[in-house]
Amino acid sequence: MNQNIRIIVTGGTFDKEYNELTGELFFKDSHTSNMLNLGRSRLKVNIRTLMMVDSNDMTTDDREIIVNNCASAQEKLIVITHGTDTMVETARMIAATDLDKTIVMTGAMVPYTFGSSDGLFNLGSAIAFVQTLPSGVYIAMNGRYFRWDNVRKNRQVGEFEELQLK
Repeated sequence: MNQNIRIIVTGGTFDKEYNELTGELFFKDSHTSNMLNLGRSRLKVNIRTLMMVDSNDMTTDDREIIVNNCASAQEKLIVITHGTDTMVETARMIAATDLDKTIVMTGAMVPYTFGSSDGLFNLGSAIAFVQTLPSGVYIAMNGRYFRWDNVRKNRQVGEFEELQLK
């Protein structure tokens, strides 16, 4: 099965830049294409940047834009790059639409431009999971995937974890 994959970019730590003068993080351009090239990906992907937003600043309208883009995408396989703080909230809204698609959300705890980022690994994992999981909405972080309704971000350890063992 060699289907095209839609990658929807929404911002988050994944795509943040660092201002050396002020010490602030900000958005410029998405790094998704560079990451795929660095990872030597040979898949057919269609990348669409919807927004460059910190997920803590994401509104219900922003989430509706993401949901509508998932629904209208021709591709059945979708990866969404998203900030980790409110990823589960967006996943919940997408899941409520009950699309017959496999949607995997991913992000990073450390910006890609820092060099020590988990973003490249998480993106690669999400791309692998989207090709192998059944229809549904998932979150891929730290080499694992989680169902959207069985995951939370553990802020004490900086990882995603299951709500309960199944």
